[in-house]
Amino acid sequence: MDITIRREEPADFYETEMLTREAFWDIYQPGCDEHLIVHQIRRDPAFIPELAFVAFVQDKLAGHIMFTRAVIRSGENREQELLCLGPVSVLPSFQKQGIGAALIRYSLKEAGTLGFRGVLLFGDPAYYSRFGFVNAERYGITTAEGQNFDAFMALELYEKGLDGIRGKYLENPVFQVDPKELEAFEKLFPPKEKHKREGQFR
Repeated sequence: MDITIRREEPADFYETEMLTREAFWDIYQPGCDEHLIVHQIRRDPAFIPELAFVAFVQDKLAGHIMFTRAVIRSGENREQELLCLGPVSVLPSFQKQGIGAALIRYSLKEAGTLGFRGVLLFGDPAYYSRFGFVNAERYGITTAEGQNFDAFMALELYEKGLDGIRGKYLENPVFQVDPKELEAFEKLFPPKEKHKREGQFR
């Protein structure tokens, strides 16, 4: 499959939000809110436009990825900056064809050239371990509540990139969604039926 990746442009914004909506619909909850999160991220100072990419297959937009700046606070209240990966979205008709993997590998390489030390994410360990992500506990990084679990993962962008970075990840409020804002935002998209399904946790 011929996959073309380039940096996201403003003209892509609505279509990538639509793509994200399709990719996450009914996965974690009836409907989804990830497309609004993408929209919110673009207006937040933590957004890194240089690390927002789109993937095309035969001129069809098939995937999207973005990053935000992540803050790690140590016990001495010292703050250091890493990256947070996500959301990463692939149109359902193109999933399991290597598009998400291509976007992740491409963007991680670009992040390294920009001088970032490491990346955090919340994701499926079985999937993200193939890119070198491990439990953030290995690097002494916890959630803001001091917790660790398999889905909270970290990656060094170069050898010993995370040396000296220990502490709590302060999740950006940009990842929180107001139900009323989501309801209003949904009106910008074609109507789509929501379904309650086994495995949803929201």
